[in-house]
Amino acid sequence: MKKYLALLSISLLLFSCGSSKQDADLLVFNGKIYTVDNEFSTTDAFVVKDGKFLEVGNLKDLQDKYEFSESIDAEGKPVYPGLIDAHAHFYGLGMQQQRVDLTGTKSFKEVVVKIVEFQQKNGVDFIVGRGWDQNDWEVKEFPVKDTLDRLFPDTPVAITRIDGHAMLVNQATLDKANITTETEFEGGDIEQKNGKLTGILVDNPMLLIEKITDDIDIDTQVEALMDAQEICFSYGLTTVDDAGIDKQVIELIDSLNNSGELKIRLYAMISNTKENLDYYLENGPYKTERLNVRSVKFYGDGALGSRGAALKEEYSDRENHFGALLSPVSEFKQTAERIAKSEFQMNTHAIGDSANYLVLKTYDSLLGDTDDRRWRVEHSQVIDAADFQYFSKNIIPSIQATHATSDMYWAEDRLGEDRIKGAYAYKKLLEQAGIVALGTDFPVEKVNPFLTFYASVDRQDTDNFPEGGFMKDQALSREETLKGMTIWAAYSNFEEEEKGSIEAGKFADFVILDRDIMEVEIDSVPDTKVISTFVNGEQVYKN
Repeated sequence: MKKYLALLSISLLLFSCGSSKQDADLLVFNGKIYTVDNEFSTTDAFVVKDGKFLEVGNLKDLQDKYEFSESIDAEGKPVYPGLIDAHAHFYGLGMQQQRVDLTGTKSFKEVVVKIVEFQQKNGVDFIVGRGWDQNDWEVKEFPVKDTLDRLFPDTPVAITRIDGHAMLVNQATLDKANITTETEFEGGDIEQKNGKLTGILVDNPMLLIEKITDDIDIDTQVEALMDAQEICFSYGLTTVDDAGIDKQVIELIDSLNNSGELKIRLYAMISNTKENLDYYLENGPYKTERLNVRSVKFYGDGALGSRGAALKEEYSDRENHFGALLSPVSEFKQTAERIAKSEFQMNTHAIGDSANYLVLKTYDSLLGDTDDRRWRVEHSQVIDAADFQYFSKNIIPSIQATHATSDMYWAEDRLGEDRIKGAYAYKKLLEQAGIVALGTDFPVEKVNPFLTFYASVDRQDTDNFPEGGFMKDQALSREETLKGMTIWAAYSNFEEEEKGSIEAGKFADFVILDRDIMEVEIDSVPDTKVISTFVNGEQVYKN
């Protein structure tokens, strides 16, 4: 009897030990896992359950503790938190896939060829496109509408510069929008030469064209959003901050989230319109696991490339030209005061040193000693030396490193040798604020976040120009850059407790790459390929 009881006890003990393991959905192991936690630690395994990281640690310990429904051998590859693009135009990227893509064109002649080919294939009633950049052409001047007038005398054409701050339209478009040499406007330019319209519109006058473009049907919008998601997942992006969208698009995104079609996480900055502000400021932020609506996007000025950025002193390459604010100072301050009384964050586009001064002074006066508002200055591109002091974890610089390597060929011509010292000064911004949020501004720049990483660290283009790097003293370290693309970007969205690092309790968003961007030769980083992208522990992309 005693022998029987002893055997029974041993059996019960073994059964108890065997059943003590906890159930889990997924084990990822045999990778170099960059957790991006407070210690910036690495490990070799983690466990996922119900869409979140359950535990991160040593493989053997996790195997002893959990039973897994599925496991993934990372085969020694590096694993990172899902990448976050802190400033982009997700919906705009999708819409660009539905229109004439003029990105990378090397001449106006090439632009025209692409437009003709598009129209021959599609035969639309209103030709819309985006992506040209005269700074990439041999003749670095704005084009004029004459060729488009000859080719499309009856079909309106509106093609937007890559930065979204200038547009070329033909005469048919001008007529449709009732734009003449006498049209009044504020903030921007309707360019004329010898008393005639050239077809170039800069900043606010572009809104006159947007009013006459045909309404976009829902099917096209859905296709655009799904196309943008596919592109972003292929680059390891699991969260994108969309810098300026309207209520109707936000609600469409929410419905696609609810149906399970749109899986990417979006941080929505609502466009600064009366309708948007009246609705959202009255109803408050809206938050789900995949959509966060809690900020307002305001445009302070234009872009440096189109000389629309508002500068304190005249442009070095155009006498008596200062760029322009896109709204009266009084309107900006009133809007900021209204947002300050709400729960919403304010994110303001500011390129020139004059625009940055206005934004920073206004933010500082309204926020004062208020903690944790995390208002953002989008781009923070040209800063007067005296104005860096305003940045902090409450006034956050949201920067796009590839702007530096795209603009470096001509930026000093615009700004001069003294003023350029305060431009694209990412290290100085980091030292002052303690964090930077990194993005791409796609489709102004390419979606590829590894170009962001490369430009941040190396400050060169992919042809290794210039030797030694552009303003190399303003480069970020690899660790700082990865944080800017993960945990600091999450912080800038009030989301650091749920994403941005591989830690227990956070969403299981992660990416497996074909090379370790923290260790490989820096000039190979732009060629990085994503092996797999995961959202909530679900594989949403596989190369």
